[in-house]
Amino acid sequence: MDEFSNAQENITKDKREEIKQKLRQYYDGRIVRKDLTKSIREGANVPVYVLEYLLGQYCNSDDEEIIEEGVENVKRILRDNYVRPDEAQKILSLLRERGSYTVIDRITVVLNTKEDRYEATFSNLGVKGIPIHPDYVKDYDRLLCGGIWCILQMEYEFIEEDKKNTQPIRIRKLTPIQMPHVDMDEVKNGRKAFTKDEWMDILLRSTGLEPESFSERAKWLLIARMIPLVENNFNLCELGPRSTGKSYIYEQISPNSILVAGGQTTVANLFYNMSNHTVGLVGMWDCVAFDEVAGIKFKDKDGIQIMKGYMASGAFSRGKAEIQAKASMVFVGNINQSVDTLLKTSSLFDPFPPEMGTDTAFLDRMHCYIPGWEIPKYRPDSFTNDYGFITDYLSEFMRELRKDSYSDLMDKYFRLGNNLNQRDTIAVRKMISGFTKLLYPDGEVTKEELREIMEISLELRRRVKEQLKKIGGMEFYDVNFSYTDNDSFEEHYVSVPEQGGGKLIPEGMGKPGSVYTVSKSKTGMIGCYMLETQMMPGNGKLTCTGIGSGKEPKEATNTAFNYLKANGNRISGQISTTTKDYIINYQDMQGIGMTGNLALPTLIAICSAALGKTPLNSLAILGEISIGGTLIKVDELASTLQVCLDSGAKKVLLPITSAGDLGTVPSDLVGAFSLIFYSSAEEAVFKALGVE
Repeated sequence: MDEFSNAQENITKDKREEIKQKLRQYYDGRIVRKDLTKSIREGANVPVYVLEYLLGQYCNSDDEEIIEEGVENVKRILRDNYVRPDEAQKILSLLRERGSYTVIDRITVVLNTKEDRYEATFSNLGVKGIPIHPDYVKDYDRLLCGGIWCILQMEYEFIEEDKKNTQPIRIRKLTPIQMPHVDMDEVKNGRKAFTKDEWMDILLRSTGLEPESFSERAKWLLIARMIPLVENNFNLCELGPRSTGKSYIYEQISPNSILVAGGQTTVANLFYNMSNHTVGLVGMWDCVAFDEVAGIKFKDKDGIQIMKGYMASGAFSRGKAEIQAKASMVFVGNINQSVDTLLKTSSLFDPFPPEMGTDTAFLDRMHCYIPGWEIPKYRPDSFTNDYGFITDYLSEFMRELRKDSYSDLMDKYFRLGNNLNQRDTIAVRKMISGFTKLLYPDGEVTKEELREIMEISLELRRRVKEQLKKIGGMEFYDVNFSYTDNDSFEEHYVSVPEQGGGKLIPEGMGKPGSVYTVSKSKTGMIGCYMLETQMMPGNGKLTCTGIGSGKEPKEATNTAFNYLKANGNRISGQISTTTKDYIINYQDMQGIGMTGNLALPTLIAICSAALGKTPLNSLAILGEISIGGTLIKVDELASTLQVCLDSGAKKVLLPITSAGDLGTVPSDLVGAFSLIFYSSAEEAVFKALGVE
């Protein structure tokens, strides 16, 4: 075993060394050892891109001595120049004493219209109203919105005669901590030297993660987090457990994205400020991420409507003007229950505030849903000590890639299936384009590589559609996503892992007295219910458990028992309502509240237990009877059949009165079942128990 482990270790070392040599050859000066970032970052609370900007300047070598010296330089610069908020006054004092000083701080600029000048605010230094040259604002417009990290040479000159009008602090020179330019040919040509797996590992190491700690599947999902940074107007959602780094990439890795923490925002801040006619965050940043989606609040009533419009078209109207913007929208948050529970009781969009999480029009604009519960929680070994791109270089070439589009690459080899509507198609094409830009920036991708991208893109969109179907019913029934190979004309279907197993109506033989019904609950949602029956000697009593205190369910169970007393002989002479007692437990399988349509299922459950006959397997009972035996047809037949399908039913018992409504049901949904019609309560019992 040890020999095998050693051999594996040596292969890994060789592989890493090979990647490192190739990085040195093709991207010299653009890479950094990520453990250096990690070791320094623990002492200084600066974003990763600020640190690596400095490390890229001082530690660009393999020579341990040079690296050591470089690290000391970076530590010294951060120690002397990075402004800690609690030491702000000390820095201002040094600036005054020396007359000049260099600081590293985050700068935001506003236009003072009274004085007609631009003024800078220093976030950590805590000073504001510092005049700044208009050229800086022109060159770096992000200063006006959200601010950027800069290295600033400051001057201090106090003029006694003019003390009312002047600010003694001035900015001599401002240098943003960002790479000025990226050569895209260098990126694309260098990529040719690596395999897909090597490149994927480099990308993940560039964000600080160690790919060997993650499965192949988790790597793909981590790469999917980067799509909003390379694709314009891409809307992504990721919900999952805590400590899986959902917001890390948008906050720390890219200087081109902004994280709106706490969720509270305004239309003026996000889209357009009518008072000073400036475009908000979506115009200034490549990606706007909302942390903790549960807390998203707009102070304005029309905030969500404007957001919906923007997510669909990339434009919004304020006043007379229509404004275009390219920022992607990201929504991340925590799931507090298990995925299985959420799938049974509500939807995977449950953490969103109700005005978003139940609005199908808003959720339909979501291009992609990353299953955050599949990404393991971060541990110390999740972070790399190996080489990756300087995050600034990574974010800048990702920014440049936003200008390209690879959404039409798939047309050469594949065609999307009929179940994808226009929105689904746009979402899948955007994802294919995003994955291709990240993994094959030169656009050179083979058919099999594209198939891989295509399958995961279809899955990430289908997850959105599956939840829409749960919330919006029949409008979104077409979830069976597929693609067709242009050469072989084979159609391949793509499923969503969490929707797979766990059927509520099991296959195989059940027990006598065990039946399943699907109907509308008191809350208006359609759910699946299970009835389990016990028969014992007694004097003709019916006991019902699990139905709660509602009036309708109780009345329905009484109707069933009274009907049986009056008409039991027409079914079988073996059913006794005087010498036997029946106990029935009703189970709400999806936790949505009890239904009142229980008379027919109760009748079939008692007859099944009394005769010792097992109902047909995978059967769902639909419809209801009155005390006189009149058949009551099924409400919302299409949606009810959809829930039957999702619950795992293969056969459906249907009243003949509902046959006329089958025209409203999509044909592929009707074709998914063997339909068994009944024209009376007695016939329903016989057919459910397989008695001809």
